[in-house]
Amino acid sequence: MHEVIICEKPKSSEKIAQALSSNAEKKKYKKVAYWEFEKNGKKTTILSAVGHLYSLVPLNPKEEQFFDLDWVPLYDVDKKKAYVKDYVNAIKKFSKGANKFIHACDYDIEGTLIGYNALKYGCGDSAVDNALRMKFSTLTKEDVINAYQNPIDLDIHQVDSGIARHILDFIFGVNISKSLMKSVKESTKRFIKLSAGRVQTPTLSILVDREKEIRKFVPVPYWVIKAFLEGDIIADSKKGKIFDKEEAETILSNCDGNDALVDNVEIKQTNKQPPFPFDLGSLQSEAYSIFSFSPKRTQQIAQSLYTEGYTSYPRTSSQKLPKSIGYEKIFKQLSGDSSFKKQISKLPKPLKPNEGKKTDEAHPSIHPTGVLPNKLNTDDRKIYELIVYRFISIFGENAIIESMKTELKIGNEDFSFRRKKLAYSGWLEHYPFRKVENEEFPDIEKGDTLQVEKVVSEEKETKPPARYNEASLIRELEKRGLGTKSTRADIISILYNRKYIEGKQITVNQLGEHIIDTLREYCNQITSEELTRQFENELQEIMEDNITKDKVIDDAKKEVLSILEDVEKNKLKIGKQIYEAYQQSRIVGVCKCGGDLVLKYSPRNKSTFVGCSKYPDCKFTYSLPRGASVLKTQCEKCVLPLISYGKPRQRACLDPKCGKEGEETPPEIVGKCPDCGKELVKRSGRYGEFIGCSGFPKCRFTQSVEEKAES
Repeated sequence: MHEVIICEKPKSSEKIAQALSSNAEKKKYKKVAYWEFEKNGKKTTILSAVGHLYSLVPLNPKEEQFFDLDWVPLYDVDKKKAYVKDYVNAIKKFSKGANKFIHACDYDIEGTLIGYNALKYGCGDSAVDNALRMKFSTLTKEDVINAYQNPIDLDIHQVDSGIARHILDFIFGVNISKSLMKSVKESTKRFIKLSAGRVQTPTLSILVDREKEIRKFVPVPYWVIKAFLEGDIIADSKKGKIFDKEEAETILSNCDGNDALVDNVEIKQTNKQPPFPFDLGSLQSEAYSIFSFSPKRTQQIAQSLYTEGYTSYPRTSSQKLPKSIGYEKIFKQLSGDSSFKKQISKLPKPLKPNEGKKTDEAHPSIHPTGVLPNKLNTDDRKIYELIVYRFISIFGENAIIESMKTELKIGNEDFSFRRKKLAYSGWLEHYPFRKVENEEFPDIEKGDTLQVEKVVSEEKETKPPARYNEASLIRELEKRGLGTKSTRADIISILYNRKYIEGKQITVNQLGEHIIDTLREYCNQITSEELTRQFENELQEIMEDNITKDKVIDDAKKEVLSILEDVEKNKLKIGKQIYEAYQQSRIVGVCKCGGDLVLKYSPRNKSTFVGCSKYPDCKFTYSLPRGASVLKTQCEKCVLPLISYGKPRQRACLDPKCGKEGEETPPEIVGKCPDCGKELVKRSGRYGEFIGCSGFPKCRFTQSVEEKAES
C-alpha cells in the first residue's frame, strides 16, 4: 500500500513527517525535498507544495474579454516562479501508483484550494475522489498525529468557495484593469499600467472619501477654560468646548479673584477585564500600535511562527480558546522560560480564559503551542512574546482601577478634575505592553478650599477626521465586511505598490483619487461596497451549501459585463481623465526652465529617472538610484525635491551636484561608448566617480573608473 500526503509548504512537510515517524527519511528530487517512511507494510510519501502551484489563465488569450478560464501550473504564468516546476513534477512523479491520498495543507479556503489543485492536477482526478483531510491548528507532534489518525472528508463546498473566489477576483480584476488601460491607449495613444479589483477598488474608494473629508474640513475655533490650582492640580471647566469667545471671557471674569471650593469628591473602583485572545486582525492592530509593524509583516511573522510549531494557525477570526488545546500542558512547557514562568506562577486557579464573542469554525484564537523557540530574530521574537504574554494575561484576574472625580466651584463656575491609579494590577502584571495611568490622589475632601494660581482660556480648533493607517484600515474593512482576514493586508499592500496611496498615515495621490472619481462617474458598480459585500456573503453561502459555485460565478460575469459596457460607452472620456491624473501624479517638482519635473521610465534600461516636461526643448535630467523614491520635501539649497534611497535609507537632493562648491568644469573625456559611439566622460555621482556616456539619458552605459582603467 502506498499513501501520499500533500502539504502546503516544505517546512510543514518536515514537521508532519517528523511527527508521524521517527524513521522518516528526507530525500531529494532535484532541489525539492520530500519524506518517506514505511510502517506495517505501508509506504508513506510526504510531498510539499510551495503555496499555490496552479494559477488561472484565459483559455483564449486573444479574446477581448476573459471569462473562460483554466488552471495551469504557476510557472507557465509567472517566469519568476520557475522553481515551482520541480515541486509540480515531484508530486506527479512520486504520487504515481499511490492508492491513498491525504490533504494536509492549512485548514482554510486558500490551503484547501492549494491541496485540492495539487491532488487534481498533480495526482489525478481519482486522487481527489479518494482523498481524506487532516485538520489541525498547530504543527505540534500531538496535534499532527491526532489529525492523521482521525482524518475527515474533503469539504468540497470549501473547495468550491475557494475556486469561486479566485475566479471572481480574476474576472473582476483582469477584465476591468484591461478595459481601463485600453481606454487610456485609445484616447491618448499612451500606455499606463492600471489595476482595479473586486475588493481593491472599494478599499481605495474608502480612502478617497476620507481624503475628501479632510480636504473639505473647515476648522472651527473653540475655547477651553483651565484652572491651575495649588498642589499641581489642573481643573477643567465643565462647559467643555466653548464656541463663543464672549462666553469664554465671561467665565474668566467670573473666576477672577476667587478660590476653588471643593463641591464633591467621589472615589470609586472599576474592574478592567483581561483582553480577549488574539484573532488575526487584533494581532495585526496590536503589533502596529506597539512595534509599528505593517499588518502584512505581522501576518508573515505569525505564519512563520506557526510553521515552526511555536504558535497556532494565525488566519483565524476566533476569540475562543477551547479546553481541548490543553492550558496546563502549554503553561508547563512555557515555564521552561524563566520570564514566562514568573508570570504563569501568579495565575489564579482554576484556569479560565476571558473569551470574546467572535468564532471561527476552522481554528481557535492565536495562542502559543508551548514549544519554546531555540533562536528567533528580533522581529519574530517580538511577535512571539506578544502572543505568549497575551495568552498568559487572558487567564489573569481583573485589574482594579481606582478613580477620583472632584467637582469644584470657582465663583459661580463649575470645574472638575479626575485622577486614576492602579489599585490592583491583575492581568496587567502579565502584559507588559499596556501603559497604565498611576496618578497621585490629592488629600482633599468636600468643603475644602484650594488656592487658584491662575485661570486661562486656551484657544483651539476642531480637527478633521483622522487619516487611516494600515491597522485602522484593516479594522474598517472588517467592520464593513470587505475582504477576508487573510486578504486584507495584501489588498492594502497592492494599493501601496500601485502607487495609489502613500505614507503611514495614508494619503491618496491624484491618480488614486481620479481613478475613483472617474469610475464613480461612469461605472459606479466597481466602487460599490454593496456589490463586494454581496459576493463575500455568497462565497460564504457556497461553503454552507446554500448556493452553488456556478450560480455565483454566473452572477459575477453579468456584473462584470455590465461594468465593461459602461467603460466601453465612455472609454474616451475615462481614458483621457485617467491619463491626465496619471501625468499630474508623476510631477515631482519645477525645472529650472519653468517646466515640470516628471518621473519618467526608460524601457531600454528598465529604470526610472526625472526629466523636464518640456523635452526636447529642455534636456535637464536627473538619474535615480535603484529603489529610490522622490519625496515631497524640498532641498533647502536649491528647492529641488529630496530623494530617499539606499539601505539604510538616506536622504539627498535630486541633483547630485547640489551644494558642491566651485565652477563646474567640462567633464573629462575618457573614450568612446561601446553602445552608441558617443564620448565617454568621467562623472561624479552620489556614490563617487564613475564613467558614463555623454548621450545620457538615451544611452545609459556606465562602468566604474576601475573597470575603465583595466580596459
